[in-house]
This record gives sequence, C-alpha cells and structure tokens, in this order.
Amino acid sequence: MRALTRSGLGSGLRLGLGIGAGVGAAGLGVLGWASLIERNAFVIRRYEVPVLPAGAEPLRVLHVSDLHLLPRQRKKSAWIKSLASLDPDLVVNTGDNLAAADAVPAVLDTFEHLLARPGVFVLGSNDYFGPTLKNPLRYFTRRHVQAGSASRRLPTADLVHGLGAQGWVDLTNRRDSLTVRGQRIDVVGVDDPHLRYDRLDLVRAPASPDAALTIGVTHAPYQRVLDAYATDGCALIIAGHTHGGQVCVPGWGALVTNCDIDTGRAKGLSRWWPGAGSAPSSSAPADAAWLEVSAGLGTSPTAPVRLACRPEATLLTLVPRRS
Repeated sequence: MRALTRSGLGSGLRLGLGIGAGVGAAGLGVLGWASLIERNAFVIRRYEVPVLPAGAEPLRVLHVSDLHLLPRQRKKSAWIKSLASLDPDLVVNTGDNLAAADAVPAVLDTFEHLLARPGVFVLGSNDYFGPTLKNPLRYFTRRHVQAGSASRRLPTADLVHGLGAQGWVDLTNRRDSLTVRGQRIDVVGVDDPHLRYDRLDLVRAPASPDAALTIGVTHAPYQRVLDAYATDGCALIIAGHTHGGQVCVPGWGALVTNCDIDTGRAKGLSRWWPGAGSAPSSSAPADAAWLEVSAGLGTSPTAPVRLACRPEATLLTLVPRRS
C-alpha cells in the first residue's frame, strides 16, 4: 500500500511538472511572438470618413503616432518612409516620437519624405521625458498618470524646431488654418493631456462656417478634450497614445487605454459627442464627431511587446457627408 501511494505521488508530481513545463513553454512562445514578430508587423489601417461638404473633393489624411523611435530601429524607420507612397494630402502626427535623447535626427530622417507634405503635429509625454520602468499593474488603476519629472528630459525643442522648419504646423495649444487641395481646413491642437499640459482655454472657439472642415488633434484622448472639441464643432478628432491597449486578449480586445476613454475606443474609428463617455454608442446624435484613435507604431523600450494589436499607421479618406 505504501509503495502504491509513493508511486501515485510520483506520477502526480511528474504530471504536474509536465503541465507546468507546457504552460511555461506556451508562455515563452507568446512572449516571443509579441516581442519579436508582432511588434514589427506594421500595417496600414484604412477608413473612409464622411466629414466634408457636399461636392468637395476627397482628401487623404495620413495619421502617424507613437513611434517611440530608437536610432537603431531601421526596419521601423524604413516602413514609415514608405508611407510617402500613399500620396497623402495631409499628415497628422499625434506625438510620442522619441524613445531616447539621441533620437531626434533619426525621427527627422524617418519623416524626410512626409515632411514635404502639408502636416500638423502635437507632442506626447515621450517627446518630453525618456521612458522609465513601470509596474504594468498601475495601468489598471487611477495612478497611471505621472508628471514625468523624475525621468530624463528629452530634446523637445530640437524636435519641434526640426518638424516646424520643414513646414509642419505645431499645434501645441494653438489653432491654425491650412489650404489643402483648394479647401480650407481648420486645425486645433493641445499639448499632452496625459501630463495635464493641455490648455483648452487657449484654443476653444466655435468651428468657422468658412472652413470645409475643423479637425481636433490631441496626443491622449482624454474625455475633457474630446468633449471640448465636439462641443466646438470639430467634425473629426484624431488621437494616439493608447497603443490600442498594446497587449490585448484575442477575440476580446484592449484591457486598458492608459487614459479615461473606454476600451471599446482604444483604437479605430468611432463616434464622439459631449457626454459620450457615459452613454452607449447607439445613442450617438447625427452630428456626432468622428473619432479616430491610432494604435501607434511603437512601444516603450521598457515594454517591447505587442499582442493581438499590430503597430499601425492610418490612412483616412475624407469624403462628403452623407445626406
């Protein structure tokens, strides 16, 4: 009887060890896919957005966000350079370009061909402060917002000068107007809401009826900014920051957004109106703004993984509103 008991214990131990080894191997496989394959599997998302006046010519808007670029990331840089072949009429950059203090020249080189196009940009937290190690569980709490003062400052002024010198419009807490293929496009932007650098009091104004379209641009899609843009008549709002959740559950989606927007809007095209954060999407009014949130092109060097959330750039084809 004692021998049988020992034998049974031994078999159970071996079974448990086998199961543990299998789970461990599967976990390593998922980690390998997320860190080596998927985070470099760049994709172009395409959406048609009905926001222009009747009879207007379609416009192609390329949205790039969250490069988190290191100078050594040549594959990412080459892929972004290839986006110029999409022939966009306007480029919108929603920030977090840098991942190191020496990355500004690499970012400007990466954007070399796109900088020849009309463009606008805002800044994200990782255009101000270098990445730091964080407990990932913080993203499930209200403590995920940090001022970043303990992080190393990045050469923000060099980045802003480099992008602006090539003609892109800096929308850091300011408004402007562009003429794109003969159409007046008003643009409004804020500094990074994640760091609470946004100054909505400096940019709020009703959308002008003389513009074909007013676009609101922000790095992080916090509800206070989205509500203000929608109230003021921005027909299209463009944001980044969320990384689409970055590590998602297949068939389920994002678990976190790193801001106060819901996970259903962590990436992609949706509708937004004042108070949308506490209302079902089915109650969207006819004049609700279109909100496009990019999952972005990179990751922090301290968390170089993506799962069920490929890195992306977005091509928006703006067309006349449907009657």
